[in-house]
Amino acid sequence: MNHATATIPCVSLRRYGAVEASDVHDFHQVVLGLDGAMVMAVNGVAQQIDAGSAWLIPAGARHDYAGIGENRQLVLDLPATSLAVPERLFDRARAVTVDASLTQLVHRIAAHATGGAQSDDLDARRFHWNAAARLGAALVADSGTTAGVLAPGAGLDFARIDRWLRAHLSEPLRIADLAAHCGLGMRRFHQVFIEAFGETPHRYLQRLRLDTSLTLLADPRRSLTDIALDIGFGDQSAFTHAFTRRFGLAPGQWRALRH
Repeated sequence: MNHATATIPCVSLRRYGAVEASDVHDFHQVVLGLDGAMVMAVNGVAQQIDAGSAWLIPAGARHDYAGIGENRQLVLDLPATSLAVPERLFDRARAVTVDASLTQLVHRIAAHATGGAQSDDLDARRFHWNAAARLGAALVADSGTTAGVLAPGAGLDFARIDRWLRAHLSEPLRIADLAAHCGLGMRRFHQVFIEAFGETPHRYLQRLRLDTSLTLLADPRRSLTDIALDIGFGDQSAFTHAFTRRFGLAPGQWRALRH
């Protein structure tokens, strides 16, 4: 299957047919079981996916798949560096079980998702970003407890670091504090962070702050100034500038789109 180059996340409902098909694409993908079941094989390793399980598929990995009877999956297409997700989450293809909270989130998002490719419509764009940010955060959190994701000796515990960063979004990033939290010296920490996350701590944190703002903007009771301060920007102007450059609309315009 051919794909146009994707630049933003896409979250959609899929139904897989009984005839086996193959695919390969230049973005990461997460296939989350919803209803029924399917079989997917990545690099020759096959696994059945149903509710409570998922496939994590790295960019460039060939995967063969077929549905088993009636089935539905929620699929997250994730271009590299589009979302604050550690790159090492996709260091290899793997089938994983997901916890109850992530399963519930999948069902909530699926209630608003549609099939097909992502749209250029602004309301659809907001849906894709909002849903992807929530799924990305849940996947990283779940990876800290899901067997098989963090292999022994794999390096930095990215789920633990992501959790620490989310808990300290409103504070200036002090690399020394974060390195000490991991029991590492600053130089070594910087090296293993880039290996795990695919970018520097400051760049990842900026992406994480803006991803988090998408969820906060959904609450009309929160002012833009409060949101800016809660996620670590010095003022609303700095937040608006960074948000607009990342998402193509100012935060107020983003909030005003249809729900």
